[in-house]
Amino acid sequence: MSSELPNTDAEPPEAGVVPSGVRAVSPNARAAIAAVACVVIALVAALAVDSRLDRHWIIRGVTLLVALACAAILAADNARKARLIIGLVGLVMFGVVFPATSTTWSQPPEIKFALAVADDAKAAAEKQSASTVTIADVKAAAEARGGAIGTLKTDRSPTIRGADAYPLIIRAKQDQGRPWSCLSFEHGLTAKVRAC
Repeated sequence: MSSELPNTDAEPPEAGVVPSGVRAVSPNARAAIAAVACVVIALVAALAVDSRLDRHWIIRGVTLLVALACAAILAADNARKARLIIGLVGLVMFGVVFPATSTTWSQPPEIKFALAVADDAKAAAEKQSASTVTIADVKAAAEARGGAIGTLKTDRSPTIRGADAYPLIIRAKQDQGRPWSCLSFEHGLTAKVRAC
């Protein structure tokens, strides 16, 4: 049984030198990988939103540009540590957190209700072989799900709006006002839902 001691005379590697067999990722490659990841996340998050909803392309585009600017900070080889930390935090916030939360929050309960009403109204129109969805179809679908169309009539607002022409105001409960959403049908059977 040999009891050889490790050679302590070997010189330690110089600072900044990568040991052989280990490849360092260059700052430019690191920034490029981060930028590509931001673009992929932004597109996936936007396309995950129902096509009948507003996908907020402008806001998402501006956020992606900020994320790419943060990725560019990571490309600086001699940047200070504080700048790299700011770039990394900005990259996480604008490249991951914002796109994900925008997609998660794109369908609050009133929007989900309007989408379900749109599906039912479209199905009713197709069952009748109609080429357009009528206001009567939407009203019947909303009432069947316990909701209503148009604003809630009250003493302060006796005039009902959004009940006789597109965009229609869709309420999830007959006796409740806001929050509500607006529903319209473009080209006959193509629904568009938005907050209003």
